[in-house]
Amino acid sequence: MSAMTSVRGRPKGRALLEMARALLPQMVAVRRDLHMNPELGGEERRTAGMVASKLCELGIGVQEGVGGTGVVGLIRGRGAASASSADPSRDRDPGPEHCVALRADMDALPIDDRKDVDYRSRVPGAMHACGHDGHVAMLLGAAKLLASLAGEFSGCVKLIFQPAEEGPGGAAPMIRDGVLSNPNVSAVVAAHLWPDLPTGVIAVKGGPVMAAADSITITVTGEGGHGAAPHRSCDAIVVAAQAIMALQTVVSRQVNPVDPLVLTIGTICGGYRHNVIADQVTMTGTVRTLSPTLRRTVPDVIRRTLEGIARSAGAEIECAYSPGYPPLVNDERVAALVADSARKMLGKRHVIEDVEPSMGGEDFAYFLEQVPGAMFMLGAGNPEKGACHPAHHPKFDFDEDAMAIGAALMVDVALELLERR
Repeated sequence: MSAMTSVRGRPKGRALLEMARALLPQMVAVRRDLHMNPELGGEERRTAGMVASKLCELGIGVQEGVGGTGVVGLIRGRGAASASSADPSRDRDPGPEHCVALRADMDALPIDDRKDVDYRSRVPGAMHACGHDGHVAMLLGAAKLLASLAGEFSGCVKLIFQPAEEGPGGAAPMIRDGVLSNPNVSAVVAAHLWPDLPTGVIAVKGGPVMAAADSITITVTGEGGHGAAPHRSCDAIVVAAQAIMALQTVVSRQVNPVDPLVLTIGTICGGYRHNVIADQVTMTGTVRTLSPTLRRTVPDVIRRTLEGIARSAGAEIECAYSPGYPPLVNDERVAALVADSARKMLGKRHVIEDVEPSMGGEDFAYFLEQVPGAMFMLGAGNPEKGACHPAHHPKFDFDEDAMAIGAALMVDVALELLERR
């Protein structure tokens, strides 16, 4: 092990967890403030300002406006190339200096908060229903731990506070703005609060863990007419119904059943009134895949299926296929390191590595296309505290005790990555 990356005498495992638990009241205060003041994707100005202010209070170099409203902090350990500056992008290139990154997303969802708690959202039509308020609070807690330990590790840790994960996407703009360079990031880790798992449990695995999330817009064009004379028209609503049913065979009959695929039509819009044959129907949907190969081939399968329906009905069907977030694929080595750190901190029975992939999407996948890394699922379910609803539910909540575990584990993994360079 080189002197550049050695880590001597730092707290690990349960000792680090106890340090994080001492910070839990501060994390809870931040989380509840953010929960009461949610901001949608691309609008996270108040949140970003709070993050930047708290990082500055810790003496951490801060860069704002990365990829829109993103914030980046940089913590340099002993032997780092230069001291923290007000703008880490202006630091000189540290050459071989080792740098790992931790990421949290900041945006809320366009949902009305229906929880009966004193920290419910004060913003109509906006709510933190996916735990991003907790992600920010955890990473700020991790920042405080890392700042207190800066004299005990070498290299640096980059803190990425990302906007717009729920849409239109913030990871790719941050990457374009150079978030993974100067200094170059060699690994990146993120936590996702997961109420489907009980508090105190961690789930992580290498390989695909979340799906590509693509979208389709289907336009059916027929010929309108009087509702009493359907034989003189081409009913776009009937053709759309046939198309929806035919698309179910894409999943059940036209792709390998061992390759996960979800094809959901979410909206249908067409028709004018009860006695008029509709001449056009527009539908939108989502296509979720884990396999890159299936992701490339399924658009043609969908179009071929729709063309068959159009020919048989004498209608026209157009399908616009829009690629979204790519599959989230954890690096095997980094995922194994997360699992190892979690076992030492929580005990073997609290770590799940046989994890079923989720067909949800996450734009953290863009970071993992650039550098090795992993996202782990942080158990935060506790029915006694009302943490029993799934993500994106209007009563979503999580057990705030989980934030101490998440902060401690992110710090431990980051320092292990520096140590094992």
